[in-house]
Order: sequence, then structure tokens, then C-alpha cells
Amino acid sequence: MVSYKRLNPEDVQFSNAVLSGEPAPVPEEVTVREPEECERPLLPWRPSCSITKGLLVLGCMLLLLCGVWLLGTMFWLHRPSNEKPHRPPQPAPPRTLDSQGQTGVDHNATASDFKPCTSIPEAWRFDCYPERGVVVTRELCEARNCCFIPAAPLPPSGRNGVPWCFYSPEFPSYSLVSINDTSLGQKGRLVREVKTYYPGDILTLELEIRHETETRLRVRITDPSNSRFEVPITVPNATKKAESPAYTVELSKEPFGLLVKRTSTGAVLLNTSVAPLFYADQFLQLSSSLPSRFIYGLGEHRSSFLHDVHWNTLTMWARDVPPMELTNLYGAHPFYLAMEEGGIAHGFFLLNSNAMDVALQPAPAITWRTIGGVLDFYVFLGPDPGSVIEQYLEVIGHPAMPVYWALGYHLCRWGYGTSNATWDVVKSMRSYRIPQDAQWNDIDYMERFLDFTFDPASFATLPDLVRDLHAHDQRYVMILDPGISSMQTAGSYWPYDEGLRRDVFIDDFQGNTLIGKVWPGLTAYPDFSDHVTHEWWYDNLKRFHEKVPFDGLWIDMNEPSNFLDGSTEGCPSNNLENPPYTPGILGGLLRAKTLCATAQHKTSLHYNMHSLYGLMEAKASASALKRLVGKRAFVISRSTFPSQGMYSGHWLGDNRSQWKDLYTSIAGILTFNLLGIPLVGADICGFSEEPQEELCVRWTQLGAFYPFTRNHNTIDMQPQDPTAFSPDARTAIKQALLLRYSLFPLLYTLFHHAHVHGHTVARPLMFEFPKDTRTYGIDKQFLWGKSLLVTPVLDPGVDYVVGYFPEGLWYDYYTGDSVWSKGEELRLKAPLDKINLHLREGTVIPTQRPNITLWVSSGQPLHLVSALSADGSASGDLFWDDGETIDTYETTQYAYIVFNIVQNVMTSQVLQSHLEATYITVESASFYGVKEEPSRVLVNSQDAAFTYRTNQQVLTVADLGLNLSQNFTISWM
Repeated sequence: MVSYKRLNPEDVQFSNAVLSGEPAPVPEEVTVREPEECERPLLPWRPSCSITKGLLVLGCMLLLLCGVWLLGTMFWLHRPSNEKPHRPPQPAPPRTLDSQGQTGVDHNATASDFKPCTSIPEAWRFDCYPERGVVVTRELCEARNCCFIPAAPLPPSGRNGVPWCFYSPEFPSYSLVSINDTSLGQKGRLVREVKTYYPGDILTLELEIRHETETRLRVRITDPSNSRFEVPITVPNATKKAESPAYTVELSKEPFGLLVKRTSTGAVLLNTSVAPLFYADQFLQLSSSLPSRFIYGLGEHRSSFLHDVHWNTLTMWARDVPPMELTNLYGAHPFYLAMEEGGIAHGFFLLNSNAMDVALQPAPAITWRTIGGVLDFYVFLGPDPGSVIEQYLEVIGHPAMPVYWALGYHLCRWGYGTSNATWDVVKSMRSYRIPQDAQWNDIDYMERFLDFTFDPASFATLPDLVRDLHAHDQRYVMILDPGISSMQTAGSYWPYDEGLRRDVFIDDFQGNTLIGKVWPGLTAYPDFSDHVTHEWWYDNLKRFHEKVPFDGLWIDMNEPSNFLDGSTEGCPSNNLENPPYTPGILGGLLRAKTLCATAQHKTSLHYNMHSLYGLMEAKASASALKRLVGKRAFVISRSTFPSQGMYSGHWLGDNRSQWKDLYTSIAGILTFNLLGIPLVGADICGFSEEPQEELCVRWTQLGAFYPFTRNHNTIDMQPQDPTAFSPDARTAIKQALLLRYSLFPLLYTLFHHAHVHGHTVARPLMFEFPKDTRTYGIDKQFLWGKSLLVTPVLDPGVDYVVGYFPEGLWYDYYTGDSVWSKGEELRLKAPLDKINLHLREGTVIPTQRPNITLWVSSGQPLHLVSALSADGSASGDLFWDDGETIDTYETTQYAYIVFNIVQNVMTSQVLQSHLEATYITVESASFYGVKEEPSRVLVNSQDAAFTYRTNQQVLTVADLGLNLSQNFTISWM
């Protein structure tokens, strides 16, 4: 019927004897036939070239022609198929190869297993025609050899629905024709006999399965004949195969499928046999079932924390656009965390930077569609959500330990207008004694928006302002955009002239400097993939730092953004600019408001490098700052990619002064903590639109618990710094910021664990309570670490808030009042000057007397707050160093203290000592949940004064004067 040889399972010989249990014969090489005198057919049931030739010879014999056609059709309809259908994951493939190479046969599989199109459940219909802007007709669909069934009703505008055109059970895919054991796992060869409807099919692929660790599996599907672009970030290089992995791998041969199961439960984590595999030059597609509908990550998008799997397509291609739903935003993060039965979790990471769609459907299932690179993916076995993130960060890199002042309050706006106006706000903050650690400026500080300049008229006093900030233990952060003006007179603008001389700019497809347009007008774009550019960037920063001694960098517009589509010269018309498939990016074109896809970096084409631009600029900026100031770098970036946390933090972009934006910011900070960028926050009070006083108070209360806290607004809007509001509002804002500063020891310790262990800082409730499914969708509350529950007000005009409390004992942070929850929602009082905080039982947190800068606060005495569990136990810890030296953990220049409470005795144990800890004393300690008033309290075996509040069951011991660097005990009886 067709002009290619279909391989039956019995026809394939494998080179390792384990597969058959017999000595291995010399393997017969299986070759893929190339097209001969005519093109290989696209659809398997079309007549082959030899039949066509015969029909042409007998073309005049119409009756015979019809007879041949009818006979062929009847034969095709009744022939048994040797392909296994792509179906939901429960049935096993007819024949599989497990991770040990053992084969098994499903003797029950028969031709009757192949169901017609109508029997495929809607939830399991995988889209065969995902192109946007096309009205898919029956003719278009069937031309792709797919099923066509119109589904009703139509989805809401802008959303996807049940695909009308979907893959049939017999749609051809790859076959696994050989498999061999390797030192890390297995290698195999995949062959496609039938071309797809996308050009450039790669008909032979190499499959590599690496059992890298007990909880990490890596799978690579590549072109063995030609090298393809791969993401240039450093990942671990495993050297030996995991001995007792928490997963098993099974392979189906025809069609090829990969099945990954959790060994302990048998849960299917990955099953690629649910839909055909595509691997063309510019279209790679992999589908899999999901074990549940609970899936998180997949940034950057504005959505709820828990993704909707109801026909939801998430596009990844970095884009400058204010946060909005159903749109690709500033960064690209092809990683998800998924929950399984019983609170177990796993993760999946596709190491690919090309434009892609990630389609979720209610089966539940997921489809990855990318237009370049390779399929290189990891599966992380957890088994709990926190462990999944730790394992993910072992691959992409742990976040940097922030400089201490990064965790203070930052103030910025676009539109101060002058350095003196900026300075006035700083002075006003000081006069009201409102905490502030850093003052920022937006692009209005520059001369004509030129990087590495400041306006000599309106910002003439900027150097003096920065010196004044330093004199008050405060810091200065400035914005930089990557676009370098190309319009200045030759010899008058060193950054551009020197950039041309060193050849640091991205070129267009003809090899000339690509020119776009942003704030300064026509601009060139540095190629941060080249080390020469890093040196040029450092030199520019050094020259400017000598004039304005800035402390941190805010790198914006680095998607990269362009006010044009492509360049001033346009872009060529070819398959890179207009690929066969374009994911659902805003604007519909890869070059929309960015550079041409054909633009040339030193490493590769912009087609491949686009979403990496922010990461590469952050890497260059962090490196330069460390060299300039000799301390930890502070960089905040808009565009991000996996491993970004090693170099920068992130803010959630140009949000609006709306209550909805207040709410969605929580999902944003939780998602980026999953993605390895814990230093994250949203613009407090909102960036655009006029600020509202009540909203700004509530936003500051929530923002005080963002890991990164900054108030920022746009030009021509009313001021929204804390001093701009009424006395009551100003007081409430000040209280919220002082509260944050008092919790600095806890926050700093959480960042230490993020840096060293890959923990989250702002943490979803489901991470600590994974067996409580009611926590899976919560994104109106969150935790700091495991201990502090934050329940903000997110609605206007209310003096209460409803929060969910997982089962257990919780204490009001302010009073020590306890509540036992069986896993329920509680209504909490929330006047305008209060954000609700609760301590989880069994925790000890260090706090500090706050001041208006963290430099001063961090030297104040400690107050320990302990929340006892029902059995009277609790634990906590504290990491302490000088706050700014690079790599203090790696060089053991730090102190680390653990606190434990058992049977009415608190012990403080110094596990790592350092000079910095000797400067700090423990002034007082409170114990929540002491059921009876003690008759006696001992501190280091000496009697001590104490107070006890009977109603709250709170014991407080003051005036301790204990040195943090020495072990101590506090006991009561």
C-alpha cells in the first residue's frame, strides 16, 4: 500500500543480549530508506509511486481504474494494523522495554483495540491543527490525516476549547529500532517512516536516557547527524548511573513511547505514547499524560498559582508587555511541578529556549510545542514539593545570597524629574522615621535617555544625593536599558563608539549592526552572549561609577524590547522570521516589538537566543558589580530564564494600581520561588494608574512580606511614597515596614537556605501541607518558610479577612492567642492598620528591634519567639554574617545557631561560630503555648525574672543579655 517498509516488533534485533535472554547475534543494521524517484508520501494510505505509475499507464481504462481503487480501499479498511494507538495512559503498550531491557507482550491487544475518532474522549483529543488565525475545516484537517469532529459550545473569546481536529489512533510516529545499555542508562535509535505535515522532518533520532541520580532522570532526543542549538547554561554532568532510582523507565517500540513511573506507588509521571512525537527542523512536539490536574510553574504568565488545565495554552517567548492574562510575558520558564495522589510531587523541566507553546488539557495532559533546539528534559522525583524544587535547582543553579540591604524597603518612581526632588522624598522619609534602605531612579535621571549618563541640569546633584545616602547607611540603584544610542555624533558617546570598535553589538542577517528603537531613539543592542561584551559592559559601568557611585543595577527592557518590529531595515522574509509554526506570541510574529529572529549573536541566531537575553545581561551585570564594589551584587531584572536566580532578582513588571493586581502578585511571587528566583516582588501600590490610599496601605502590608519590597509608580501619576498619604495611612504603612524590619533575621536565614539548599522563601501552603488538597489552590495566603503564615486583605472596604488554616495549632503572632484548626477557614479581624500573621506550632523564629535602615536594625538585640506544639516542642535557626561579603557560606565566614525546645527547656547551640555573632545579644524570649504558669525560670541554671499571661498562655523572659555566639539554655518548671 505504501512505499516504505513497516517494521514489526519481531523484525527488530537489539544489540544487548539482555533483551532476549539469549546471546546477542550480530545486529542487522536497520536503515531508513530515502525518497527515490518521487517524494515519500505524507499520508500512509495514499497510493504509492509504483501504483501511481501503473494507473497512469492504464489511465484510459476508467473501469479498471475504479476497480483497483475500490479494491485498495477495501483492503486498507480491513487490514490489521501493527501500530499501537496513541491513547490515554492506562492501557499498556502491546510490547515494552523496561529500564533493564526486558520485553513484555500484551496478548490481549487486537485490532479491535483501535477505536474510531468518535470514541476518543474529548479530554484526550490532542490538537492536530494548533495554528492560530486559521478556521480549521474538515478538508484542512483530513489533509493532515487527522480526525475532524466539531465540538460545541465554542469557548470564550481568546481561549481554546476542545480541538475539532485531533490525532487519530493510527497517526504515524517514530519507531524505536534499537536500544543499548550505557554507563548512565540507555541509548536508542528512533526512525520515522512517514513524513509529517511540517517541513524538515528529521527521520532518524538518537534517544539517550540518563539515570543521573536516584531522584533525577534526564532524557535527550537529538539529531545524530547534525548539531542543533542547545541552551548554553551549565548543568550537572553525571558520571555514573543511579543505583536505586525512585523511577522506572519503560519504552514502547512502535510507535515509540516513553513511560516513567514512580517505583514506590506505580504512578505514571510521564507517558509520551498518548500522542505522536514530532521532530522537524522547526517543529518539535512531545505530549504526555499528567497524574493530576494540579500543576504549577510554567512562567512567566499572569494567572492563578494553580494553572487551569481546561484547554489552557501558555506561550513562552520573552515580551515587553504589562502583565495580562493569556499572554507571554517577560520571561520563559519551561518547568512545572505536579502533584500526585497522597501529596507526592514531581517536576519536569524542558531545557529549551526557543519560542514554544505549552498546552494543558483536562485529560489531564500536557503538550510541548517548540520551534527549535532539541528535546532535552528532566524528571524530578521529589517526593515532596520542596524536594522537587531542590532537585530542579541542583540542575539550574541555586540563587545567590542577597546583600543584606536588598531585603529592606526600596523606593522609586518614574517622574521625580530632578535629583533634588528625589532627595526631598528621601529626607521626608527620614523625618517621619519610615524605614528605607534604597532609593532608585528611573530613566528620567539620564541625559536624553542615554545609558551611562545623568542629566547635567535636572540631575546635577545626583552624585551628592548618592553620597548623602551612603552617609545615612542607605543605597542607590539606577536603571539601565540594553539599547545603546546609535544617533550621537561620532566620538561624542563612548559606549556606542567603543562598542563598534570592539564589535559588541548584535548584527542583522547581513552582518551589519542591527538598529532598533527604544527610549533614546535609534539604538544598537549589546550581544551579552559574548565575553567581549561583558568586558565592555564592565568598562562602561566603571566609568560611570567614578561619577555616580551607585550600589545596584535595575536592568529593564531586556526581553529585549524594541519599539519597532525587528529593525529599522525590517527583517528578511524567510522560514526563521516566518516559521512553519508560530506559537501564540503577542503580536503573532517572532519579531513583534523585539529584534529580527535572523539577528546574529556570536553564539547563535536571535531565533534561539531571544529568551536568554535577560539572563545573559544579568550575568554580565552581576559580574561587573562584584568587580566594582567588591561585595555581593544587587541586580533586579525584568526578563528571566532558568538559572537567573544565580545572578539577579526579579520584579513582576508594569502592573496597575488595582485590587486585582494586588491579588495576582501573590501567585507571581510564589511561582518565581518555585522557579529558583526567590528575590521577587511586585511594584507596591501599582505602577500605572492613580494610586488609591486604602489600596496602597493594604499593598504595603502585603508588600512587606514580598521577598523583595519596592514601591514604584509611573510618570504623571500622583506620588505614592509613604509620606504622600494621610497621617493614618502613613502610620499604617510605617508599622508594616517596621514589622518587616523586625523580621529581618528570619528572612535573611530563609535566603540562606534558598542559597545553600534550594528552598523557597515565600512558600505555598501546599509545600508544608501536601496531603491537604484544600491547600492546592490557595494563592491568597502564603508562608515565610515553614513557620509564618501571612493572610493579607485583598479587597476594598473591609475590616476582616477569611483565611484557611491547615490542621494543627496556630498562634496569633502579635498576641500569642492560639487556635486549633481541623483544616478550616477562619474569619479574622483586619482593621486598616493590621495584616494578620500566625505562627505555626513547633517553630522558633528570631526577630530584632527594628530601625529605619537594616544597617542599624541588624545590630540590634534579638527577641526569640517560640510557638510550642501540643507536646511542648519547637525548633528554629539563625544564619548570620556581615551581610555583604561574597561567598561567606562557602568560605565559612558566618555563624549558624539552632534553637530547640523539648520538655520545657530551650537550648541554643552554635554550630558555626563567627565574629559577627559576638556583636549580637539575645535580649528576650517569648514562649507561646505554655499551658501552666511556671513557678521558676532558669537561664543558664540561674534564676531569672519572667512574666506570664494566663489568657494567652504566653511566657516572656526579658533582660537576658545573652551573647549569640555562646550556647545557652532557658528552662521553666
